[in-house]
Amino acid sequence: MARAVVTGIGVVAPSGIGADAHWRTVLAGTRRTGPITLFDPSGYPTRFGGEVAGFIPESYADSRQLVQTDRWTHLGFAATRLALADAGLPERAPDPYGYAVTLASSSGGNLFGQRELQRLWGGSSRTVGAYQSIAWFYAASVGQLSIHHQFKGPSGVLVAESAGGLDSLAHAARAVRRGTPVVIAGATECPLSPYALACQLRSGLLSDVADPERAYRPFDASASGYLPAEGGAVFVVEELGHALARGARVYGEVSGWGSTHDAAHTTAVSAGDPTQYARAMRLALDRAGVAAAGIDVVLPDALGVPRYDRSEADALRAVFADRPPPVTTQKPLTGRACQGGAALDVATALLAFAHDTLPASAGPDEVADGCELDFLREHRRPRSRLALVCARGFDGFNSALVLRGAAPMRGEAS
Repeated sequence: MARAVVTGIGVVAPSGIGADAHWRTVLAGTRRTGPITLFDPSGYPTRFGGEVAGFIPESYADSRQLVQTDRWTHLGFAATRLALADAGLPERAPDPYGYAVTLASSSGGNLFGQRELQRLWGGSSRTVGAYQSIAWFYAASVGQLSIHHQFKGPSGVLVAESAGGLDSLAHAARAVRRGTPVVIAGATECPLSPYALACQLRSGLLSDVADPERAYRPFDASASGYLPAEGGAVFVVEELGHALARGARVYGEVSGWGSTHDAAHTTAVSAGDPTQYARAMRLALDRAGVAAAGIDVVLPDALGVPRYDRSEADALRAVFADRPPPVTTQKPLTGRACQGGAALDVATALLAFAHDTLPASAGPDEVADGCELDFLREHRRPRSRLALVCARGFDGFNSALVLRGAAPMRGEAS
């Protein structure tokens, strides 16, 4: 059976632009959340989030592409180009039908969409730009990237709220096993607009703490909700033989995956029942052929809402027989980037194995009741080089991914 490995990582996130910048932020434990500047949030109870500092869209796409697309797609252009460069692959596919794109999105082109709807409100249908019809749509990034890079393999977009970033890697692995040599996978998001923030506030899950250093604290006794963020990560997922034949560096293998649904209509119903979330983890372990005791580290969903954090801890204890492996989360450093956040966790896990270092968790400082897990308090060397990355999406989506790390890069241990 063909094996799906990751040969390129492209990160565009509050933690930095590029995998190296992201890894430095993770090791330093530096929080990159702060006041939202993409619009004036003064009228909202949540005024902080994670933005990609220094991002220049013109560096990654031409003016024609930029005018047709939302900032979320601009971030996707950048992350894809960085991933291709990291993998040592050309910008244009030498074999168009051998390259596919499978990305995830939950917020879509909301900045673009809001701007055009404001034009409609203040004028008429004649004032709305023609690209409104495509720029807001969840599949916009997949379409634009496929056109630009001439990727003509089996492609698609996944919409599963925060869980989709992991599902995209699972679909990529399936495509590789079915004969597609190279798949671009991952997710970027930009849920930072007045409309997007209002939608998230309606959930009641955003933190309104007036200090970005203390606003997003998953599993902590002071947890009050999450901070929104933009960005994410994109990967080159490649068939192992194809990668070795061209001398590519391999970060690790997508070994197992599992996805389930709570079959519940509201976020509140699923929060207290970890059954299906735990089942997704077990499915991933079973598909990877890995015993729970063999996992080196868990990167959790880490929503930062007390009832969800307790539910996630319960799911982990159910899977690991009350003795979960070390847990680490870096989401407090960046904010929660919807589906891009799960993809960013995958990047962190793969870079941890590449640098032979499991990074310390960004909290909690005071573990909340019911959230007693083995949080990594300092950097540690990996043992089995197996990571379980977990994610949940609102309204019942659950996903888990098992990553098997390759040998560390020579001279790169941190």
